[in-house]
Amino acid sequence: MSDKIELHALYGGTFDPIHYGHLKPVEALAALAGLHTVTLLPNNVPPHRPQPEASPAQRIEMVRLAIADNPLFDLDLREMQRNTPSFTVDTLDELRQERGVKQPLAFIIGQDSLLTLHKWHRWQDLLSLCHLLVCQRPGYSREMTTPEQQQWLEKHLAKRPEELHQQPAGKVFLAETPLVSISATEIRDRLHQGHPDADLLPPSVSEFIAREGLYRNPNPHAILRR
Repeated sequence: MSDKIELHALYGGTFDPIHYGHLKPVEALAALAGLHTVTLLPNNVPPHRPQPEASPAQRIEMVRLAIADNPLFDLDLREMQRNTPSFTVDTLDELRQERGVKQPLAFIIGQDSLLTLHKWHRWQDLLSLCHLLVCQRPGYSREMTTPEQQQWLEKHLAKRPEELHQQPAGKVFLAETPLVSISATEIRDRLHQGHPDADLLPPSVSEFIAREGLYRNPNPHAILRR
């Protein structure tokens, strides 16, 4: 019997609302990287984004509906239980303590986030806690912004997905995922203007949004949290 420990991936966000731009690239990434489970981590107070329009309970329910028939995904609500900004590195610290030093862990981000990773709280500690799995994003360069950042990337780059399974942390994997040009901002804007959203998110989520009357008007109270 093999004593190999399965790579476990995590994917955080506000999911306001969750949509195909979240789900489809991650499904493709899972196939590329050999992932059997991706845990979604909706956050309550995002540190660098406007406060979500939907309530925490509504966003949790939309995630539940979106993944209900997809065995790849599960849900972790620990960040929803915080009333302070949810910093990824703090969550990874918790998970590393729970899973032990040998568990391969990965955190999924988009290329846009990779390019601004140096602005994240304690970003230098991330690769001591996990691998980073990077999905392509339309319109974002595959090259880092500065030579120093590019050197950092090349130092940690995983050439093969197998490397992610062979050590607990420390690698960056640039995945050739499909370019899905959908954003939550676009969906909210369309709904604010009364346009349909059916092609952008799962039907169960679209039905929930309509039933709850979400995103009917622009949110004037969105506050940028830093």
